Order: sequence, then structure tokens, then C-alpha cells
Amino acid sequence: MTGRVEDGVRPGTPQDRAKVAAGRRALDTFVRDGMLLGLGSGTTSHWFVRSLAERVRDGLDVVGVPTSTATRDLALELGVRLADLNDVPELDLTIDGPDEIDGAGSMIKGGGACLLWEKIVARASRRMVTVLDDTKIVPTLGAFPLPVEVVPFGWVSTRRHLSRRFADAGLGEAPITNRMRGDELLVTDSGHYILDAHLGAIPDIPGLAAVLNDIPGVVEHGLFVGIADEMVVGHPDGSAEVHTF
Repeated sequence: MTGRVEDGVRPGTPQDRAKVAAGRRALDTFVRDGMLLGLGSGTTSHWFVRSLAERVRDGLDVVGVPTSTATRDLALELGVRLADLNDVPELDLTIDGPDEIDGAGSMIKGGGACLLWEKIVARASRRMVTVLDDTKIVPTLGAFPLPVEVVPFGWVSTRRHLSRRFADAGLGEAPITNRMRGDELLVTDSGHYILDAHLGAIPDIPGLAAVLNDIPGVVEHGLFVGIADEMVVGHPDGSAEVHTF
């Protein structure tokens, strides 16, 4: 891996090198002066933000809209200009990473508990490009636990509704665990809880997404369907390729 890495952080593992390669290829291929950019959350997206900050320091003129407080803090630290989504028109592009992605571009996201903001920002963009290392590509979604963001009021009741709906959808008695931060329930940037559904495999992704959208108490879920336009897949040797859906 050659070139600078902003703020002195360097990719130490083969997977990190693949993530950096994906972010840099996305930056070279899709990002242009004057763009309004959605900035994703998670490790791959944060490597992208570091590479973006290098280009900003070299004169690239862009404004970012972050999908989490962690991304906001990193971008501000590195000198990337930011805006509030309420104060800008439609975004040109969002670049974000998946926890899992299949060959059709359907994703599970939310491993970092930022799925609500991530989906809002992606849907506010003309184009969404997902950046990833090659380990994130799967034949069928579901091995990664599906995050479901719920309001705190009545969340135990909401969890029971989820269990019944999973069973009705032919997914059996899927275990549902509470996302924790230490000894406390994790609270998202919007003040909600996360329930993780261990489904194993999801045969009907659009169908399950529709079911989850209909459950009172569910704010958002981690199935991102029909959102990604392209994916950029990075490899440990520093290469990366672009795939269009």
C-alpha cells in the first residue's frame, strides 16, 4: 500500500488494506469537486473518510453529511467540511460499507448501530456506492445478525412481535439478542435500542423487509434493498474493482 494515510493511521491487517483499496478506488472513480457526499459509518467507511481528507487537503472541494456521530467527529478532526442534511438539497453520492452484501446488491447494515441515519442519508442521495473488502460478499444474507432498531417504549413487546413474524415468515424460532454496551443496553444516536436477529439465512429479503416495516415499535431495520447502485470490492494486495447492479 503506497501513498499517505491521513492522521498517521495505517492499515495493519490484510482486511484493512482491502478496505483502504476499496475506498481509494471509490474516491478516484466517483468523487468530483463540488459534490455533496453522504459519509458512511463503520471501519471501511472511516478508511474512506481518511483518504477523502487527504484529497481535501490537496484541494478537493466537497461537503459531507455524516451518518453517525462517530463519522462526524472523525471528519471534523481531519478537516472535512460538513453540513446538516436538513440544510442541503439532494446529495450527489453516498459512500458506505455493508456488513453483508449479496450478488444483487442487497445488504445487511447496522453492525455499528448506525442503520437509521445510514438509510436516511443513502435514500437522500442520487447514487449510493458501497465499499467493502471481499469477505463481505455472501450468496445469501443472514449469517450476520440482522439489526432491528426499536423505540425504548414497549421494546420487550416489540421483540415478541418480531419473534412471531420471523416464525410466520418460515424462519423458525430465531434467537433475538439485545445489543449491549458494557452492562447497559446500547442506545443509538437517535435514542433507540438495537435488537439483533440471528436468522442464519433470509430466503425472501424484500418480503421480510416489508414485514419488519409493518411492526409497531420498529423504527428501522438493517435490510438495505434496492439502494446500492455500485459496489467497490477491495483486496489485500491493494487492487479493487467496481461492480454495477
